[in-house]
Amino acid sequence: MELKKQLLLICYSFILSILSQNISAQNPSWMEVAPGVWKTVVGIPDKLDLFNTAGINPSLEALSKMKAEIFPLNENDIAAEVLNGETHLKFPLLKNEQIFGFGLNFKTVHQRGKILQLHVDHYGGTDNGRTHAPVPFYVSDRGYGVFINSARYLTVYAGTAVRKDSPEAPEPLDRNTDKNWSSQPYSDAVEIKVPAAGTEIYIFAGPTALDAIRRYNLYSGGGCLPPRWGLGFTQRVPTLYTSDQVILEAKMFAEKGFPLDFIGLEPGWQSKSYPCTLEWDKTRYPDPPTFIKTMMEMGIHLNLWTNPYISKDSPIFKAMLPYTGSHTVWGGVVADLTIPEAQKILLAQLGNSQVKIGISGYKIDECDGYDRWLWPDVAIFPSGNSAEQLRQTYGLLLQKITTELYHQKNIRTYGLVRASNGGGSSFPYVIYNDYYSHEDFITALINSGFSGVLWTPEVRGSKTSEEWLRRMQTVIFSPMAMINAWSDGTKPWSFPDVEKEVKEYAMLRMQLMPYLYTEFAKYHFEGTPPFRGMNLEEGFDSKTKMELKNENLSDNPYAEAVLKEIKDQYMTGEYLLVAPLFTGQSSRKVVLPKGRWYDFYTGKFAGDGEVIKVTPGLSKIPVFVKDGGIIPMMMPALHAPSVGVKFDLEIRYYGSKEGNYKLYDDDGETFDYEKGMFSWREIKVISDKKGKLSGTITKAEKGKPDNLGVVTWKFMSIE
Repeated sequence: MELKKQLLLICYSFILSILSQNISAQNPSWMEVAPGVWKTVVGIPDKLDLFNTAGINPSLEALSKMKAEIFPLNENDIAAEVLNGETHLKFPLLKNEQIFGFGLNFKTVHQRGKILQLHVDHYGGTDNGRTHAPVPFYVSDRGYGVFINSARYLTVYAGTAVRKDSPEAPEPLDRNTDKNWSSQPYSDAVEIKVPAAGTEIYIFAGPTALDAIRRYNLYSGGGCLPPRWGLGFTQRVPTLYTSDQVILEAKMFAEKGFPLDFIGLEPGWQSKSYPCTLEWDKTRYPDPPTFIKTMMEMGIHLNLWTNPYISKDSPIFKAMLPYTGSHTVWGGVVADLTIPEAQKILLAQLGNSQVKIGISGYKIDECDGYDRWLWPDVAIFPSGNSAEQLRQTYGLLLQKITTELYHQKNIRTYGLVRASNGGGSSFPYVIYNDYYSHEDFITALINSGFSGVLWTPEVRGSKTSEEWLRRMQTVIFSPMAMINAWSDGTKPWSFPDVEKEVKEYAMLRMQLMPYLYTEFAKYHFEGTPPFRGMNLEEGFDSKTKMELKNENLSDNPYAEAVLKEIKDQYMTGEYLLVAPLFTGQSSRKVVLPKGRWYDFYTGKFAGDGEVIKVTPGLSKIPVFVKDGGIIPMMMPALHAPSVGVKFDLEIRYYGSKEGNYKLYDDDGETFDYEKGMFSWREIKVISDKKGKLSGTITKAEKGKPDNLGVVTWKFMSIE
């Protein structure tokens, strides 16, 4: 009987290998699987892919509310071919069409003309596809998106290669005599190599690029909705801190009047790390339950660092050993987390020794790269899935497992992770790394919005108070306002000459919580990324010309830079345009989309569809609000509002045209919103015949959350 099974398996494998060798080039047949979302299958896809790994649950109801669209590309221009066990894909590109995405890039926003290998890895300083979240999704400024559902190392030729059968192949030019000769001729296609005998492909309709991204996020389950405290201020303490030192640090924040919602404990909370035991160190944390209770009474949540490589001294080592790969990392075994039994063992350890006693989340480190650290591609795993596939999905698996752990307890979490991939939009994790270029961190924040992931430009050490303040100003307008002091113990007040300004921005973060929380709710319910690049903003023209007078373009060729890409300003939510300054800068250019824009701090008119120059001084990061902008803010506070605690609301309005905004509200900590326990309260500003403005806000629905106290209005605009 056993021999018969083996023979059948051999026959099946032989037939599969024959079928997968060569499938002639074809125009795939598309099936609409959700409103504005089409799918096709080429060849025989791997069983382990990104969407299956993430366990996506498409938000079909939300997708059905979007406008119906037709298939956004010419089907005849899309080609797929399986050749020698590989899948080759081709998608059309029009002249002057620009594409964005392909994951968390740090240097560039425009991706046309790039060659990338999408490979989970530490970011090494070059946008070559090896990054923390190499999401195989791109979006076009023509209003569509393409996703390749494969957990393989994909090679992307994003408008770089010229096919001889191309209907628009460029004419060869003589370099000797023709000044128009280019080393990179026009290419009319995105071509992708999938090292597998098949794959799934998804197309997402617009009509705008932002709409295509929204559909992608909603199909992935909708963006994450963090607890309110996750949007507060966070401090990560040095590696070998003790429970007493952590308590003392929290007290210092309170005494100095700095907000603090959660503290991150670094490797020293574990008895051993690199590899990890996943259990408390009894010398530094002799009584974890009492310690956690003390912190919670102070209004502080706790987040634990870990990496997933299990020490032989871990209490789960023996049970996990049968479910581990052939290679170790730092001497620790690598659990094959595609196996349910391995997931259960890990969940039991985290749940019983940490989450059960009140730990609020995790920082999951070292699940991305480097190659010399992680398992090699020749490693073997007991599930039969390849080392390559495990590398591409390990961050997703860890996010999924821990998210489900908290979901089972009806408690939301918000944490950090080093690796993610396609389909992970719903996981409440923010990506971070060891790279530390401030300018590149902003580019990464912009690119995160194209790929369904979150990124924090965290603050660590700084050489000067100027750098410290500039970094602090930026992190306030990001998914996680975090100081990572694991190595040097820096505090918000580490530079006394800017302590006052740092505190002001930390408090501003807290004041903006109603606005930020609503924008994350829109990420969850509507798919709109809360932080996104200017190319997704209505009215933005990437070809904006220099309009400043008295500018010497020989000294300042900014007009050329504008034509290339904008990678140093971005949108925070619906209304706020953030334009950071970096160390050494006293002024900068800001490209304003069409429509009237106002200074966030003063309400003064700033411009309309033009390039402006701003000189804000060290104490300010330039922020602008679009005409009709409504920014709901709460009073300054040291902690995010907890369940059932009402907060007063100040509604700021900017501009002169009538505006409206829907403010989101729920209990802020549980998943009861999935059962309908949430409310949207409409805020309106109208103008009477004399031009006088007035505002209204609707009451909360009966039986729905109502956390608002006194509501006041502040009309900011100055013409």
